[in-house]
Amino acid sequence: MSAPDPTGQPLLVIIDPVARRADGESVRIARDVLCAGAVAKICLTDGPEDVSRALSRRGRRPVVIGDDRALLRVVGLLHRRRELAESTLSVVPVGAPHAVALAHALGVPRGPVAAARAVLDGAPHPLDLLVDDSDGVVLGEVCVPDGYVPGAAPYAAGAAGDGPKGPRHPDGGPEGVDGPDGPVGPVQAGEPAVSRRQALTTGGHQSWWSPAARTARTALALLTGPAARHPLPSCTRLRVEADGVLLADLDQLVERVTVSVVDGRAEVVVHHRSADRPVRARARAVTVSGPDFRYRADEVGAGPVRSRTWTVRPGAWRLTLPR
Repeated sequence: MSAPDPTGQPLLVIIDPVARRADGESVRIARDVLCAGAVAKICLTDGPEDVSRALSRRGRRPVVIGDDRALLRVVGLLHRRRELAESTLSVVPVGAPHAVALAHALGVPRGPVAAARAVLDGAPHPLDLLVDDSDGVVLGEVCVPDGYVPGAAPYAAGAAGDGPKGPRHPDGGPEGVDGPDGPVGPVQAGEPAVSRRQALTTGGHQSWWSPAARTARTALALLTGPAARHPLPSCTRLRVEADGVLLADLDQLVERVTVSVVDGRAEVVVHHRSADRPVRARARAVTVSGPDFRYRADEVGAGPVRSRTWTVRPGAWRLTLPR
């Protein structure tokens, strides 16, 4: 049995529906540990509306039991309510390894027991945040364009418009890991599995060079469909600025752009197609613009947009981590 919560503040335990379906046993263990160590109100949510209503309860410390998307949803809601700065969040990661990679990268322990004990015995740590000009939040990394696969952030299997009609995440994404054709290449323990079908998609749309393009009619449909209206990841033209300093312009081919927070600054890395080494810079704000492009912020795809600016908010939120 865990020691009582040293803060004495009651907990608001928000249990994500995907976590209940994916690993009900881990959810039960985490709930039992939390209830044994603190006064806890359990909220079994079924969607964003339930989460919003649950967060309206004042005087309780929010604890998310779920994957990275569940944590992102809570952070985003509190940010839009302008209540994030005064809140201390906790999370017990439950889900597939790739779906909880962000929480572990932030310092949350692995396993429901260790994570739940960190909620009870840990301390709040201030963390930086990326906020875009549409009021979206990023806890980890932004990758532009969305369709880039090699070395980029993992995709959830079965992108929009592709793959079997299986259970869906409340945010609209799939819950599974492998696609119908299985993972691409060997997958090591703890690494995300990317399906063959998924590796042949661009921004959630099927690539024209996929095995499905077996006839002239199919190839023509794919070439003139949604995927054809967005440049392929290997030949994207983007304008990238860091605090007004130009890092890439539209006359240059860019393979990908990543933006993350490092020591209170936004670190932007631009991979030019013709350059051996990427261009790196740190700034308070990063702007990416150009023809309609898609991007992936943490585990969530977005776009198409013609311009997006990300600004760093140092110490904008607090997460309970082991002491």
